[in-house]
Formats: sequence, structure tokens, C-alpha cells
Amino acid sequence: MGRVLRLVDAMGDVGVLSWQTLRCVFRKRLDKGTLMTQLDQAGVGSWSIATLTALFTGAVLALQFATGLQPYGGSLYTGKLVALGIVRELGPTLTAVLVGGRVGAGFTAEIGSMTVTEQVDAIQALGADPVEKLVVPRVLACLFMLPLLTVLADFVGCFGGMLATVAEVGITPRFYVVQIMDTITVVDLFHGLFKSVFFGYFIAIIGCYMGLRTSGGTEGVGKSTTDSVVAISLSVLVGNFFLTKLFLLVYG
Repeated sequence: MGRVLRLVDAMGDVGVLSWQTLRCVFRKRLDKGTLMTQLDQAGVGSWSIATLTALFTGAVLALQFATGLQPYGGSLYTGKLVALGIVRELGPTLTAVLVGGRVGAGFTAEIGSMTVTEQVDAIQALGADPVEKLVVPRVLACLFMLPLLTVLADFVGCFGGMLATVAEVGITPRFYVVQIMDTITVVDLFHGLFKSVFFGYFIAIIGCYMGLRTSGGTEGVGKSTTDSVVAISLSVLVGNFFLTKLFLLVYG
């Protein structure tokens, strides 16, 4: 019972932090320098891990589908399944989990270190708003960069699937691309991008919240960072289910 109450309390605190962040976005002037730094950290610094993961995920999917469909004579249509799996689900979800582990943990460690060394208190003492200075740039960076990383992962994942399908099934790259073009629609692309925006929010707001509530010196920073990675991963995976259900109810 105590864990449930702590979870509910934490969700309430995250909701309050989200409201404060939203108010700062529309009411206060943004620090463009800090925002650009966070855009670089969240996006440019994460593209390699996102693309590498997507490449091999697409290749593994292609191998599995090609092998599974071979007894039914459907191996030629492996590209359709790979594209749908990558664009709708694995592209945004795996990208969010990996970026969340890297970027979200970084947010928690950085802000947590500032919290335990009383730098956050110093910001408040100088009359500035820690939410405006620390949280808003990170939230905006993740909201903007995660959809871009998802699009990149979609392309690379489909490319990895093409390499494996061409080698395993023996079709031409042109045939594979035609299969994808005939299958993927704007709705499918929007499905993945719609979820990636929420995932970006989860990564940033949880990472910042865990950092602001850090206590106990350097040991507390390490614990908060670990808890942040777990919380972000679970939020992405659980949120993926509900967002998929909502999207299917709306678009069928």
C-alpha cells in the first residue's frame, strides 16, 4: 500500500511540474543558448545509438518474417510487415527507450548534482525560476528531437530490413521499396510520430523531476539516476500500449 501511495504522490508531483513547465513556456522568455545545448545533447548526441539499433532491429525482423512466411509462400511480402512493425511500433518505442536511458539519465544526474550541491537553491535565492532555467529547455528539446530521431530510425530500420530481405529471399531492392510504398500511409507515419512526442515528454519530465527530488549527496545522485532510467522505460512501454489503443480507436 505504501508503494502505491508513493507512486500516486510522485505522479501528482510530475503533474504539478508539467503545469509549471507549460506556464513557463508561454509566459517567460526562453534562453536560446541553453535550448540549443539541450537540442544537441538530446538529438545530435543520440542519433548514432538510434540508427544502429534501428538497423539491426529491421534486419532481425526481416529474417524472422522471411523464415516464418516461407512455408506459406509469403516471403516476398516481408517488406510490408517489416515496414509496419518499424514505423508503427519498434521505431518510436525502441528509440524512446534507448534515448531515455541515455538522455533522461543525463538530465537526472546533471540536475541531481545541482540539487545536492544547493545550486538549485541558489538559483531560487537569486530570484530566478529553476523550472524555467533547468526543466523547460530540456522538455522542449526532447519534444522536438525525438520525432526527428524516430523518422531517422524508421528509414534506417526499413533499410536494414531491405538488406536482410534481399540476402535471404532474393528479391530486388526495387521490389522491396515498392512493397513499402504500397503499404505505409501517412496515417502509419503519424501513428509513430504521435507517440514519439509523448515519449519525448516522458523522458524529459521524469528525468528532470528525479533530478530535482535528489537528496543524499553523490550516493543519492546515483540512486536517482538508476530510478530515472527504470521509470522512463516503464513509462514508455506502458504509455505505448495506451497510446496505441487510443490511436486505433480514433483511426481504426
